[in-house]
Amino acid sequence: MRFAHLSTRASETPHLAVIDGDHAVLVSDLLSPAPDTLQQLIEGGDELLDRVRAAFSASTAPRHPLDALQFGSAVLAPPAILAVGLNYAAHSSELGLKTDTAPTVFTLWPNSLTGHGCTTSWPRALSESIDYEAELGVIIGRPTKDVSAEDALDSVWGYTVVNDITARDIQFAEAQWSRCKSFDGFTPTGPVVVTADEIADPQDLHIWAVVDGHTVQDASTGQMVRSVATLIAHLSTSVTLQPGTLISTGSPGGAGYSRDPQIFLRDRSTVTVGIAGIGELTTHCRILD
Repeated sequence: MRFAHLSTRASETPHLAVIDGDHAVLVSDLLSPAPDTLQQLIEGGDELLDRVRAAFSASTAPRHPLDALQFGSAVLAPPAILAVGLNYAAHSSELGLKTDTAPTVFTLWPNSLTGHGCTTSWPRALSESIDYEAELGVIIGRPTKDVSAEDALDSVWGYTVVNDITARDIQFAEAQWSRCKSFDGFTPTGPVVVTADEIADPQDLHIWAVVDGHTVQDASTGQMVRSVATLIAHLSTSVTLQPGTLISTGSPGGAGYSRDPQIFLRDRSTVTVGIAGIGELTTHCRILD
């Protein structure tokens, strides 16, 4: 199944919905009481997801056209947002950074979350070196501690698309990477979360990015240095991964910083990142003087 947080143009309150083609069915029209957010749905476990599936299959609930709705972040208030850097050899090389013996892990701040079709803005005075990064987002479905790589995918609830927007000048000026990637709106996610049963192999997905009509990243998740399963197993050795945790698994080569000439996101740029089987996530950019 495919889920999203949607709102009308008249109200910014997000509603959890099942996406069916170019229409949406509100979960609140399927169940009563109903989960208001994806986080609540995940915390309800397999039993709640099964109830939503059954209700959707049998439902004659209203179907709302997506073009009349606005997308919110695919995840709202997750317990943690963990990001993995340098997980594609081509991206590590183009940044002039070495892939370490252990994954490079940092956190993203919740204010950075935003949705498909939204506008992300930042002050010119803070940075004019804003870059894009197409990434596969993995959402944990149950408490996970000390899981093996062989069993790690059983802990995955679903997958989404992430654009890990980055202020490159700040990234290289500071010892940590959280601030440069956590400006307001710097972590678009979505447009949907696809349940894990619909993704046969997270290491066999086409991933790409398009900036102002030009394809700038074009790769496969099979090129990850460490697979999704390996990352989950590694992270779970030191922390219990809670249901709803979002893990952004790294970006392939093609970053704007490394191009000649460099490509940075400009005022009124549009960037779309996509992953086959999940969808395309578009962000509009504005620079504030």
